[in-house]
Amino acid sequence: MSNKFLTRSPKNDIGATPPTGESDDLMLSIVVPVLNEEESIERALKNIGEAIERLVAKCEVIVVDNGSVDATIEIVERRQRHCDYIKLIPNVLPRGIGIAVWEGIRNSKGRYVVMIPGDGENDTWEILRYLPLMEDVDIVIPYVYNREVRSIFRRLLSKLYKLIINLSFGMLLNYMNGTVMYRRKILDSVDLHSKGFFFQTELLIKGIKLGYLYAEVPYKISPRDGGQQKAINLHSVFVVIKEYILLLMAVYWFAGEKASLVSDTASSNRKLESK
Repeated sequence: MSNKFLTRSPKNDIGATPPTGESDDLMLSIVVPVLNEEESIERALKNIGEAIERLVAKCEVIVVDNGSVDATIEIVERRQRHCDYIKLIPNVLPRGIGIAVWEGIRNSKGRYVVMIPGDGENDTWEILRYLPLMEDVDIVIPYVYNREVRSIFRRLLSKLYKLIINLSFGMLLNYMNGTVMYRRKILDSVDLHSKGFFFQTELLIKGIKLGYLYAEVPYKISPRDGGQQKAINLHSVFVVIKEYILLLMAVYWFAGEKASLVSDTASSNRKLESK
């Protein structure tokens, strides 16, 4: 059976189509969004494979193409021949990384899910090493401790972004845009609307606001060896501002009745223990 498969792209309200369900024997799903990553995707997939071997657990890797026009897909297909745990969702229209990641989540079967970018900046083991924490929490949030590998501009921008988000939503988070690990079933209760890079912050804020327990952990990154930085440009900044305003409205003006915690999660079990 081929691991290349096509799926229906989500609607504008990308959380309106929930994930399809998990498999009892599959521990972790790793979603890898890619857009013109021919210079880094092979190294990224090799790194993911090495981390899976260290983990000694059944995993799947779901590569979601966000409209690449270079050799990214060919490289992934070549890697698939040697790694049966790699699946590919090709030819997704370039509608934003948020849509690409949610498409991967919808097709995932693991008990837990994490997004690893295909740019090679992340060492996958840096987040997978914390998988045992998922026994006690539903979200593991990494924060970068070797920030010196990034430019001063990127660090200042990150500090400003963190300040705005924490003040706006009453949080004390160290970092919002990392490779956050989620218990997959809690994502069923989150309505996600952001299509671009803000999706990570929206998903995190909404998950925490619903009452799911989380832990913050230190995390090391590596400098990019190739490819282009896609997160910071004028268009993406305007999109983030727009989606930030929409999230403010969703949290403070149109929140509605708070959803109950999903059963059989770390958070719901702890709540039952406290009664």
